[in-house]
Amino acid sequence: QVQLVESGGELVQTGGSLRLSCAASGRPFGNYAMGWFRQAPGKEREFVAAISWSGESTYYLDSVKGRFTISRDYAKNTIYLQMNSLKVEDTAVYYCAADKRGALFSSSWSAQDHRYLELWGQGTLVTVSS
Repeated sequence: QVQLVESGGELVQTGGSLRLSCAASGRPFGNYAMGWFRQAPGKEREFVAAISWSGESTYYLDSVKGRFTISRDYAKNTIYLQMNSLKVEDTAVYYCAADKRGALFSSSWSAQDHRYLELWGQGTLVTVSS
């Protein structure tokens, strides 16, 4: 069974850091583009960051640029989201997804195009307190 399992979310103070992980199982995901979304309470889910299969291309939500970094470890079949300088507005459940096309199509990630983003994890909760 193919699965994406997120972890690393917890309560942190404003200005703090967290690293989220998304472990893929069931098959190798090295040729998939991977990324993160988040959904804050009472709000719609939004794109956060994505990385191409090669790791050479990345794409970020404007509000997280310079604070968040997406990366991947092929040996562990895992992607990461390093989050620094956290703000209260970063509070959300964070989800990871995969795009089997491999290349980074930013419009598909921004639009959450489910024709391509076909795999979703169960989410991990990040709470940033003031």
